[in-house]
Formats: sequence, structure tokens, C-alpha cells
Amino acid sequence: MAAIHQSITELIGKTPLLELVNYEKKLGLNAKIIAKLEYFNPNQSVKDRIARAMIEDAEEKGLLKPGDTIVETTSGNTGIGLAAIAASKGYGFRVYIQDQVSEERFKNIRAFGGETIKLSEVKEVKAVLDETGGDFVAAIKVLEEKVLSKESNIFFVNQIENPANPSVHEQTTGPEIWEDTDGTVDILVACVGTGGTVSGAGKYLKKKNPDLKIIAIQPGPGSLPNESDPLPPDITGVHPFEGVPEERIPKNMDRSIYDEKVEVETYQAYETARDVARTDGILVGTSSGAAIYAAVQIGKREENRGKNIVVILADTGLRYLSTKLFE
Repeated sequence: MAAIHQSITELIGKTPLLELVNYEKKLGLNAKIIAKLEYFNPNQSVKDRIARAMIEDAEEKGLLKPGDTIVETTSGNTGIGLAAIAASKGYGFRVYIQDQVSEERFKNIRAFGGETIKLSEVKEVKAVLDETGGDFVAAIKVLEEKVLSKESNIFFVNQIENPANPSVHEQTTGPEIWEDTDGTVDILVACVGTGGTVSGAGKYLKKKNPDLKIIAIQPGPGSLPNESDPLPPDITGVHPFEGVPEERIPKNMDRSIYDEKVEVETYQAYETARDVARTDGILVGTSSGAAIYAAVQIGKREENRGKNIVVILADTGLRYLSTKLFE
């Protein structure tokens, strides 16, 4: 009976590490690429960690009470995690979601009883998105100030500024990596969306080994909106943190943590995700493809021969079957 859990919140974390042995052999790598498979969380993404942490932190602080509705803006995975946990705890849930994400994300959230609203459907938000070329951080600020501030009985999660986000990665993700590698991890590679994963896990691992390297990933220039292509195929949930105005950088991104940034284009992320599905039997999303691609580039360097490179794979590829990812 002791092994029977009472809530999905008890199933979050302790995700496994898997060395991508076949992919290493295919590429002739002399470094080890060790994937942290976050799709083993109950709602198949790393965002389950922060969803639980931010909700329970709000409950403890009295910011979230019975009868309230949880509200968030997201590219999808955080919304799914929040919707599931909100359902399990009896809260309402509403999400403002980026238009271009896969249909699976909308359907997942609705399945948990959540309400989905596209950002472009909110006129104040659409105006700032059009003006800034799709600045997600600016859109959230406008939504909070001009729409959500007028409502009562809601809790706006605000993952890009909520300190419970990086904190849970420092408390769980980092220690899991350290313990499961017996402290032999040399390099951590992760994409940056809100910055919470890199900042939190990186902070813990740097405390354990100051010589450990943290590699943060942002989209390459060809994967960002521009005048000739305002809506290029993007790496879902991955946002730039260097070479952009200060106000566009999420507050949870601690830029003192990472040692190097790597830029990855969407086509490189796609190709990599397809490859590892065929070599190692893991089905992951675009950000995971980007993370593996970056890890391989780091692993090819002579100074990293024989090193253990842990790469965080954020979610499942099952969330991308309606897109062109696996075509």
C-alpha cells in the first residue's frame, strides 16, 4: 500500500538519464551525450516541475485560495502542467497561449478542463506583438497590466518572473543530475525559455563543482522573425537571451550562471530530433532536438573528449505529431 500515490504531484521529478549510445556511434563522438528524459514526468515535460512548485508556493503564501482561477501565458508545456495540477487540486485554469504552437497543446489543456485563449485574440496583446515582431515578454507585461489587473479571484502565475521556477530546478533537477551521475557530470546543456532550468539546475551544479560548464541555447538568427520572414518556423518555447534588449530577457534568467551560449537553427533541431528517434528510440520535441544538437557540437571539441555531457530534453515528441517535425 505504501507505493500507492494520492496525487499526480507526487509523481513529478526523478526522471531518468539515458546515454545516447547509438547516436554517439553514428557521429563517432568521443564524448558521452547523456539525456535527462523529462517526458517521464506525468504530463510529459519538464514544466511539470515548475507547475507544481509555483502553485504550491502560491498556496503557502495565501496568494491562491479555493475558488480561484489560475491564469498563465505559455507556449504550451507549462500550461499543460498547470492545467493538470489545477484539475487535481480543484482550481479553474485559463491560459493565454502563443498562436503557432501545435494543436496537441490546445487539446491537452482543454482535456484537463482548462480554457485556452490565443494571444492574438486579445487586442491589447496583439497590438504589442505586431509592434515588436512577436516579443513574448512584452506581450505578457501588457496582458498583466491591461487585462488581468482588472480581474479578481485569479492567480497569475507569471513563470518568467516567479522565483519558484528556478528554485525548484535548484532543489530537484540539479541534485538529480549530480546524484545519478555520481558527480561525474562535466557539462550541462539546456535550452532557455523562461531561464528557470538553466539558472536553477546550473546554480546547484556550480556549487557542487565550480569547474562544471553550463551551456545555454538560444535560437539562431534564421529562426527569429525578420522583415522578410515575420513568422519563420521556430523552436517552440526557446527564446533569445543575448543580443536582445534588456527588457526582453526573462527575469528568471541568471546570466551569471552559463559559461557559453550556442545558437541553433530550427532545421538543425528538427533534423536532430528525427535522428535520435531512429537511433535510440526516443521521441522528443524541437527544443530537445536543439539541445542535443548543441551538445554534439560541444562534444566534438577535442578538449571535451571523454567528458560527460548531460542534456535536458524538455518534452515528448508526441506533442508535435500535427507539425512538420517528423515528416
